[in-house]
Amino acid sequence: MDRRSWLTGAASGLLLPWTSAAQAPRPVVGGLETFRVRVNRRGEWVLFRLTASSGLTGIGDASHGGDDELAMSLGRGFAEAMKGRGIFDVEWLRRTALPEVERSKRPAAVALGGIEQCLWDLQGKALGLPVYKLFGGMLHPRIRNYANINRSTEERSPAGFAAMARQAVSAGFDAVKLAPFDDMPRLDADPKLLSEFTELGVERTRAVREAIGPEKDLLIDVHSRMDLPRGLELAQRLATLNLYWLEEVCRGLPELAAINKAAPMPTAGGESLFGTKGFYEYIKAGAVDIVMPDIKYCGGLLEMKKIAAMAEGAGLPASPHGPASPVGNMAAAHVCATLPNFQILEYAFGEVPWRADLVEPPETLDRGWLGVPERPGFGIALNEETIRRHAV
Repeated sequence: MDRRSWLTGAASGLLLPWTSAAQAPRPVVGGLETFRVRVNRRGEWVLFRLTASSGLTGIGDASHGGDDELAMSLGRGFAEAMKGRGIFDVEWLRRTALPEVERSKRPAAVALGGIEQCLWDLQGKALGLPVYKLFGGMLHPRIRNYANINRSTEERSPAGFAAMARQAVSAGFDAVKLAPFDDMPRLDADPKLLSEFTELGVERTRAVREAIGPEKDLLIDVHSRMDLPRGLELAQRLATLNLYWLEEVCRGLPELAAINKAAPMPTAGGESLFGTKGFYEYIKAGAVDIVMPDIKYCGGLLEMKKIAAMAEGAGLPASPHGPASPVGNMAAAHVCATLPNFQILEYAFGEVPWRADLVEPPETLDRGWLGVPERPGFGIALNEETIRRHAV
């Protein structure tokens, strides 16, 4: 056999599996099921399940969009637009959904994010691969999570926050976050009243630091309750508490950049931003040290990967925001596993005692670390019995 014949035969042999795959029927998008699960006063979980022509299903999290009914309606609209298209048409979905996201803002963003998650789960199942393999492969087999105790702390005194923080540490978490300034009045309120609530927030922060000890990481989210002068003062006041980061101090890119430059601790933010365009301006302005795309709000898994890559180019770590359901957390974890600049992921601690049973197999964290499954897709399915029991 001459060299040309051998090369032709070898190439044909290598192409056989790919040829067979190309000739196989292409799974296309079918119908969408929506589920709404009661959690607490902070909001419900909105879940999607998308069916392909092959019979496979993919799941996604579309929670906390501000208007659940609208988010579910928009999700059904996006799924209808995708009907008959291939499950790999993620960029087509993004381009099609962008005008609605610009009109309807967050409800449309979470609807897009939920459908996009479903598509990646479907792709992994169709190919027999865990989703992280579709995003470049594993760098982090276990994902570190911090316990966000803000959503579960009902007694919002310093002692109440401290008690919930101790529960999180007892559960194995070595990092705790709270938003101690959530009840701040508007910035045009009486300055004396603003000072009183600022002092209360500082007391809550100090109580949690004392409760978790000096070795655990403490994260503070201000939820943009400050203006620039108060934010600069707050950063200095919290300096002695050794914060892991100070998050979303105020609004406005110039103001955030000024606080970031002056703050003695790292700053973080970006949870509300959509898409690479939003994060490009944020990163370019020097608004934060750590970017926080949310898998539900930012546009989905692929958008999160793009945003993290932009941050990597700017020398910044990525720590995805996401007080989400177990579905949203797992979707984010598959991307986090592939990120060279991944730092830590958010976990909504203590919201409901049945949280782990929302999915099958049940969600399992080992001392705050979430393992990324090797099963196809996200490696989890919805537990319909739990959903029925807690349906809205």
